[in-house]
Amino acid sequence: MFIVIVIVTVLTYILPAGQYERIEKDGRSVVDPTSFEFVESTPVGLLEMFSSIHAGMIEGASIILFVFLFGGALGIMQATGALDSFIKFVAVRFGTKEKLLIPLMVLIFASLGTLIGSAEDALVYIAIIVPMTIALGFDALTGFAIVILGTLATGFISGITNPFNVGVAQSIAELPMYSGMGLRIALLAVFYVVTVLYIYFHAMKVKRNPELGEYGKFRREEHGQLDKNFRMSKRHSAALIILLVNFILLVYGVIKLGWYISEIGGLFLLSGIIMGLIGGLTPSKMANGFISGAGDMVSGALIIGVAQTILVIITSGGLLDTILYYAAGLVEQLPPAINAIGMFIVQLFLNFIVPSGSGQAALTMPIMAPLADLMGVTRQTAVLAFQLGDGISNMIFPTSGVLLAGLAVAGISFTKWVKWVFPFLLIQVAVAIIFLIIAQSIQYGPF
Repeated sequence: MFIVIVIVTVLTYILPAGQYERIEKDGRSVVDPTSFEFVESTPVGLLEMFSSIHAGMIEGASIILFVFLFGGALGIMQATGALDSFIKFVAVRFGTKEKLLIPLMVLIFASLGTLIGSAEDALVYIAIIVPMTIALGFDALTGFAIVILGTLATGFISGITNPFNVGVAQSIAELPMYSGMGLRIALLAVFYVVTVLYIYFHAMKVKRNPELGEYGKFRREEHGQLDKNFRMSKRHSAALIILLVNFILLVYGVIKLGWYISEIGGLFLLSGIIMGLIGGLTPSKMANGFISGAGDMVSGALIIGVAQTILVIITSGGLLDTILYYAAGLVEQLPPAINAIGMFIVQLFLNFIVPSGSGQAALTMPIMAPLADLMGVTRQTAVLAFQLGDGISNMIFPTSGVLLAGLAVAGISFTKWVKWVFPFLLIQVAVAIIFLIIAQSIQYGPF
């Protein structure tokens, strides 16, 4: 991304500067598509380029601090052990009910991904689920796919209340937080069915012929053992009830009270503290959990700031509106639904160099939102194109840290994974295109 900063700085000396007039419409700033004109160039100097990094951090401060606050609250929740306990309980409870286990486990991980944006934190469950699936006569690939495809390819991508992709993108696009939830719920349902069937058919094939399985660093002869006597403690059960209440309040507050990132972050922090008290954590342990959780978000938070730096330089050099002008000219003759698919494809490949969902949103949505206005695509559809492009490519790009870390935990090679998951990826792309066409045909909004 620093290379991108250098490139856009150089481009301020090459490309002409341009400007659109902004007008207020229904309380939001939109581009007047008839007002573009070229203006005097304002190239960015070397010192200004480095100074823009600080300016970018300031521009992204509200989102960066929200990510830290949310990560810290999640760290407290994880420190209680309630989430780990719940996963183990389900594994033991349904361990002998193979036909129910895969749909149920995928649903759990999809819920974590779509509601709280679980990604890196899902890695800890691979070491639990993979031995369990081997013990049941499946393979390591089955367990790995349950966690990764459930969390990322089903949950994170659909983002019903995911703060890291939809939350960031909608805030930048000036959309009401978590608006358009209905279509995302439908998207979750479709991706869930596709994921369950894909994993289930593979698992049953391995069950019939274990030689066809991929066992990673685990040996089929050394099945993992499930603790049949495991029970959730009352503390963990009560803490999980608090988490459930948290999501109920979140949905109500966003829909009925107009809550935004400050209220959402505060709600999660309050819930985390209550869960910590119920879980028996001392104030010091809660503080350490908060610091640990916030620390896990440093990389993503800094990427948001760096992405904003790129936007600061583009804006200072007068290139933002020039980019919009030429981009709109290339696609203005195409139907709006096709334009939405074009946005999706751009986001899909851009994820290779910006694998962070929140970072990619911070980089692209300031351009995609006004571009959507110019092309007759709703901003909500532009957000949908972003989250689909970002989420799908996470399953195959080697720049995805979560994917590579998970493969390392399971001991599965990257090439074997790509070969196995590629047909699933094509199915997801087809589903994404269908949903984008639907979104634009119904003028997916509110705007």
